[in-house]
Amino acid sequence: MRSRAPAVLLAAALTAFTARPAVPAHAADIAVNPGFEFGLTGWTCSHAETVTSPVHGGTQALRATPQGDDLARCEQTIAVQPGTAYRLSAWVQGSYVFLGATGDGVDASTWASPGAAWTQLTTSFTTGPATTSVTVHLNGWYGQGPYLADDVELDGPGGDPQEDTQPPTVPGNVTVGRATASSLDVSWSASSDDTGVARYEVSRDGDAPTAVTGTRFTATGLAPRTSYAFRVRACDAAGNCSPYSGPVTGTTTDAGGGGSELPERVMVGYLHASFANGSGYIRMSDVPDEWDVIQLAFGEPTSVTSGDIRFNRCPASECPGVEPEPEFIAAIKAKQAQGKKVLLSIGGQNGQVQLTTTAARDAFVGSVSAIIDTYGLDGLDIDFEGHSLYLNPGDTDLGHPTTPVIVNLISALKTLKSRYGDDFMLTMAPETFFVQLGHQFYGPGPNGTADNRSGAYLPVIHALRDDLTLLHVQDYNSGPIMGLDGQYHTMGGHDFHIAMTDMLLAGFPIAGDPANVFPPLRQDQVAIGLPASPNAGNGFTTVSEVHKAFDCLAKGSGCGSYRPRGVYPDLRGLMAWSINWDAFNGKEFSREHRAYLDALT
Repeated sequence: MRSRAPAVLLAAALTAFTARPAVPAHAADIAVNPGFEFGLTGWTCSHAETVTSPVHGGTQALRATPQGDDLARCEQTIAVQPGTAYRLSAWVQGSYVFLGATGDGVDASTWASPGAAWTQLTTSFTTGPATTSVTVHLNGWYGQGPYLADDVELDGPGGDPQEDTQPPTVPGNVTVGRATASSLDVSWSASSDDTGVARYEVSRDGDAPTAVTGTRFTATGLAPRTSYAFRVRACDAAGNCSPYSGPVTGTTTDAGGGGSELPERVMVGYLHASFANGSGYIRMSDVPDEWDVIQLAFGEPTSVTSGDIRFNRCPASECPGVEPEPEFIAAIKAKQAQGKKVLLSIGGQNGQVQLTTTAARDAFVGSVSAIIDTYGLDGLDIDFEGHSLYLNPGDTDLGHPTTPVIVNLISALKTLKSRYGDDFMLTMAPETFFVQLGHQFYGPGPNGTADNRSGAYLPVIHALRDDLTLLHVQDYNSGPIMGLDGQYHTMGGHDFHIAMTDMLLAGFPIAGDPANVFPPLRQDQVAIGLPASPNAGNGFTTVSEVHKAFDCLAKGSGCGSYRPRGVYPDLRGLMAWSINWDAFNGKEFSREHRAYLDALT
């Protein structure tokens, strides 16, 4: 969240500039690669590249594009001398461009809105008595277009080269992990002297590096079925960088996501296979082609705590058009031959499932396996609602839950994933009460007075995050939920979907505890859950509002009052309750949203 409005920041920057007297230029420019003639060498940038036109001098200039809350900052750390005057300048173009320097006792900045004309920004500062380095930076502004910069000058004496010339050690165990059609996960071990590391830099195929503060990086925007090589190095605050690690290669998949062969953008729909619910029955063979994942609703237990799941097809008395069992199975196979995925969804509003014992856990695994084998299904969807999941008092460690219904569900799902292999799809459709509400409340709380179901899905999602194909939280039938901006958001408009999805992709402290954080999920694991029509549930969102939300999240454009913490181009798609209610509403959801998602691909 930004604590000050742009106008206030601009005024503060201008005051900082005008309050200092001019300092005569020195003879030397001590910035590294000040004209970007060697690409981004020496600079750490986000959403930036070098261009050959327009330039102010030489053959190249910097072009950087703000996205969401990322201001496209480009910076480098430079050794300086204490108690010394310096002059900083750069030639820039763009709507809003900021130039500044920070360090021990140094906070200088200036800005301009030059448009398409090259304009020189200039500021100055005097280092403090202990200052040995400053970080020079350029950046744009929220919601603005790209800016250009060239011929950066930091005039003044360079720092003592004896101050700090020892680089960190080379990061180890560089590994390429999870792959989708458009992304690869890269991770590594911290340098042995990690306390002196200011950032890691990841280079793909020898390109200019991307700065990372942790030990994990997701490369996005990649081509399907393509191999990429990654190298990683560590850099300290003085700008000393280790040699790069040896290259490690990874290959993107055909169509994304853990062997599931899903398209880049997916439409997930629930099919009323065991009831009609006032919307009418749809035969499996008649499910429209717009749906990529078909969730069979629902498998339900013989009793709340038995773990024994049964899937009973809708009786002819309720669903006059129901097809015979062999025809239903044949239609599933036909859909799969077309590339569709058909899963069993367990739970729903009436299907309370509490795996309170290991016996119930084992019964769950056995009975679910039998259903999957009978119908030849592609995986499992967990739609536990009501009182299926909860947290016992004192169960507050996200990574080490102790409540039996949580522990046994995690164990059961891991067993099923292991039994069926990498192609087994696992999806989840929790309500916001069980996920995003965990930002404020987690289980019964320290006083035991909160609802023990608050945030109860979080340890399950966290434990299965490496096996999870899709999470599509129900952004409906929800009360107001506090977002990462500290404001409450209500369902039905684009801001609600933006705020709820941003929490999943940016991560959030649980119950406000910064030491207990739910880490972000991969973009390709997340879809937005919606009612397919006004009849399907509270919180129906119009087509235009859904597209506003997706544009903001995936492209960083058209955002409303809530600005997400990042731009998520690999956000996977949309989920609807349900295929039946969509048909009841003239197929508006599947028709309009399929066309929109296809245009994004």
